[in-house]
Amino acid sequence: MMMKLKRYLAAGLFVLLLLRGSAFAQTTPVADTGRMFSLEDLEGIVFRHHPIVKQAALLSDVARAHVLQSLGYFDPALKAALGRKLFGNTEYYNNWGGELKVPLYVAGADLKVGYDRNVGTYTAPETRTGTDGLTAIGLSIPLGQGMLIDARRSTLWQAKAMVNYAEADKVKQINGVWFDAVKDYWNWYYAYREYMLVKEGVDLAMKRFRAVSSQTLMGDKPPIDSIEAGITVQDREIQLAKSVIEVQNAMLILSNHLWNENGVPLELPLNAVPQEVDQDLHLPDRNLLDTLLGQADRQHPELVKLRAKGDQLDIERRYRQELLKPKVNISGALLSTRRDFGSHVPDYYDFNWSNYKVGVEFAFPLFLRSERGKLKEVKIKQQQLSYDLVQSGREISTTITASYNSLTAYKSQMTVQIQSINNQQLLLNGELQKFDLGESTLFLINSRESKLIDMKIKRESIISGYQKKLAELYYKAGTRQPQYL
Repeated sequence: MMMKLKRYLAAGLFVLLLLRGSAFAQTTPVADTGRMFSLEDLEGIVFRHHPIVKQAALLSDVARAHVLQSLGYFDPALKAALGRKLFGNTEYYNNWGGELKVPLYVAGADLKVGYDRNVGTYTAPETRTGTDGLTAIGLSIPLGQGMLIDARRSTLWQAKAMVNYAEADKVKQINGVWFDAVKDYWNWYYAYREYMLVKEGVDLAMKRFRAVSSQTLMGDKPPIDSIEAGITVQDREIQLAKSVIEVQNAMLILSNHLWNENGVPLELPLNAVPQEVDQDLHLPDRNLLDTLLGQADRQHPELVKLRAKGDQLDIERRYRQELLKPKVNISGALLSTRRDFGSHVPDYYDFNWSNYKVGVEFAFPLFLRSERGKLKEVKIKQQQLSYDLVQSGREISTTITASYNSLTAYKSQMTVQIQSINNQQLLLNGELQKFDLGESTLFLINSRESKLIDMKIKRESIISGYQKKLAELYYKAGTRQPQYL
């Protein structure tokens, strides 16, 4: 009677697990109908439509806009002024003046073309002109401060230096976006592969449970084997449910990097599957490390930014040194009563070396405390930057080498892991043969099979970690991986 009851319990458990397995299968992804979403697909979407990538592209435009603003200091300027006073039938003054000023890039000079007409009873004698007025063409040249570099050239050169800074910052931001996307991709890969291996374990456990339950109902196996097989199915189904959630969450995180051309966020379809990866990891040779180290020293965005900042400070230092010179400005212009080139003007009223006006301006602060203090500050910043450049260069070189060493470790782990999986598979096959002969137990089979599944999951973890570390190697070198294996 007790034996029949145990058989009925085993049969009931069998039916219950079949129903649960069928219901559970309806809620999980179906790998057979999946569509592969590769790294190449991810790259195409990220670099075309990601908002931060688009935003980073604007950094260069902003820097060039600053250069355009700085060029505005060299724009020609036209100005004119009119003043007249009439009182008691007396014209005190009637002054009109206009000037075209063209800043020259060389020597900080200004080209000036002007016209003055100052008449009236009380007009100052030194400014009075005839009724025809005077036309002047001349130059204003700094002979001391401002000859080699002045404020407008300093601003322009610094703006041009910051173009390189902006370009490097753009590369840094884009590389960062891509590195994050690659890491999330390989996290999804691992979650999906873990799900597939756990699902395979559920299928194997369910298949074994059906076989044992059938043998139990026929009296060939004790009911306890059916119960143990059923518990194994339940345990793996719990693990599978957890894996399903992890896959879904990994897909959601990866979807953060997906946008369409209209800026609308996209999501990975439920039937998407990651690309296949060869478990034989291809370790880059040592020449690649040397190449990346040399490339990073020349082109790493952080170092390029620091060097651009150094160029900017060097321009600032030259400008501050220029301010230590005395200000000596000389200006001169040839004069004429000519208003146009078609009229006749006597030689003694036309442009010649006898008709001119000149001026000299001199200024020099006695202590130069403001100028010396600012120059000292700039030199200190340059020294700080040089230390930062040396330290950053060493840190970048160290992280590149460390990433490469980690790849070597992953390669060694994978070799050992593959051997362990093969050995574990042999143990499982031998245990199955012994079980068929009645010399082993279901507990040992489930134990060895679970161990094999865990080892395969570990293998996928190594693959995922290796691929992320490979992407990190290129990211630390300030570039992107050219191709994916």
